[in-house]
Amino acid sequence: MSVQTILLAVLAILTVIYLIVFVLDLIKHKNDSEKGTNFIVMSVIGFVINFFDVFGIGSFATGTALMKAFKQTDDRLIPGTLNVCFCIPVAIESFLFINGVEVEPVTLASMIVAAVVGAYLGAGVVAKLPTKVIRLLMGTALIVIGIVIVIQMMGLIPSSGVATGLSGIKLVIGIAANFILGALMTAGVGMYAPCLALVCLLGINPMIAFPIMMGSSAYLMPVASLKFIKEGAYNRKASLAIAIFGIFGVFIGYRFIKMLNLNALKFIIIIVMAYSAVSLFYSAYKDSKK
Repeated sequence: MSVQTILLAVLAILTVIYLIVFVLDLIKHKNDSEKGTNFIVMSVIGFVINFFDVFGIGSFATGTALMKAFKQTDDRLIPGTLNVCFCIPVAIESFLFINGVEVEPVTLASMIVAAVVGAYLGAGVVAKLPTKVIRLLMGTALIVIGIVIVIQMMGLIPSSGVATGLSGIKLVIGIAANFILGALMTAGVGMYAPCLALVCLLGINPMIAFPIMMGSSAYLMPVASLKFIKEGAYNRKASLAIAIFGIFGVFIGYRFIKMLNLNALKFIIIIVMAYSAVSLFYSAYKDSKK
């Protein structure tokens, strides 16, 4: 049995456990009212985000920006909502890309495990953070990711790597960096852009980034989500809408992955993220004045 097959089998088990806990929590709180959250709006947002997520755009930054723009949930619940709602769509992405892209097994497995451990240690802390701190973390995350995307668009990050895996000190760096990215993801920091930048800088073929970053996200999301669900630190209606309609977005996006001008889209996303970051910082500033 190959490493890829084992990874996908474990991922399937984790996803099923998450799904059971998620559904039971939804049933337990079926009469709870989450004012301000529109199921149809969140369904459209879920479809669009996951469609473009397949292209490596990332879902956390765009999800934060759109939830903020349409005022769909309380800022404090955004990190938990992002982790819970994208579990199923990202798991499907992982199955598609891990099966479709050849990557060195040790590199793939070790970086995924590092991200999961980072997420597990980070989620319990993030779920209890004050709203002001979460706003500052997410605002900073949006700026950092925006800068990474700009650097990628300018061609300043090398993209000519041909390696299918890492070894020696580069593997150690990759594992350590993915551990940090896993922890930060529970604070709303998207995995895709930083992970793509990381593997490119380490000299890996850019296509190898897709199974690594999607596999890492797919593994750590259920682990982090269990903690957020237990704490009740997420928006249930928004998570359900995105989880359902995000699946359709993934399959359609995977089908049309080669038909989009990503530079134009990334430019628009950078503007949206900048606006959202400023809004979060301003909200945190107002909190400090109270």
